[in-house]
Amino acid sequence: MVLDKQGYDELVMYLTQHLALFEKPGVVKANAPKVLELIEDVIAEHVIRLCEQHTELTTEQRSLIVREVDGIVYDLQEVLSSVTEQRVTEEQREFIEEFAGLVKNLFDNAIN
Repeated sequence: MVLDKQGYDELVMYLTQHLALFEKPGVVKANAPKVLELIEDVIAEHVIRLCEQHTELTTEQRSLIVREVDGIVYDLQEVLSSVTEQRVTEEQREFIEEFAGLVKNLFDNAIN
């Protein structure tokens, strides 16, 4: 659906351009989640929103979306493996939320 499209390649490039955010220290708020926890939570919220907005999706289409999102999270885990257990900084939180929105946009475009 999206993993084999140019948009996903561009999204991966966007991630690599912003890897420095995960290599430098930053402000970590009290009780901040770990990087991987935030990635999973924020992307899950966007997938739920996607499915709520596209009520016409079949069960098979929803399953495909979930499988592809799992692949995206796996890719993120691989790229960010050295920092997934660290507490997320405010800059990282902003980037992860933006990235998740871009993932949702990829699926929105693929559905429409």
